[in-house]
Amino acid sequence: MQKPIMAVTGDETDEETELAPSHMAAATGDMPTYQIRAPTTALPQGVVMAASPGSLHSPQQLAEEATRKRELRLMKNREAAKECRRRKKEYVKCLESRVAVLEVQNKKLIEELETLKDICSPQTD
Repeated sequence: MQKPIMAVTGDETDEETELAPSHMAAATGDMPTYQIRAPTTALPQGVVMAASPGSLHSPQQLAEEATRKRELRLMKNREAAKECRRRKKEYVKCLESRVAVLEVQNKKLIEELETLKDICSPQTD
């Protein structure tokens, strides 16, 4: 038997509703339909359960954590920007080298075209 799926709707603030398969669907062999059931235990409104005792922080700890996260994000961003500039420089060098090769090739083709024109054109005296 599958476990019921837990879902939180936008209408409820701190409550979770449980979706459970309908027992009638199992009897008929059809695909199970889900009915919404109210939670079995309800907390008084405004009461929030903490995940663990260590998860509560003072405002100073929260500010330090935010500052640490910001510094970490800025450092990662600087590294990413540095890597991006390096890759761009490499890409531009590659393009410049390709331009140089193509310019040489173009010059040779123009010279070859001129030579062929001289050979094939009727010579007038």
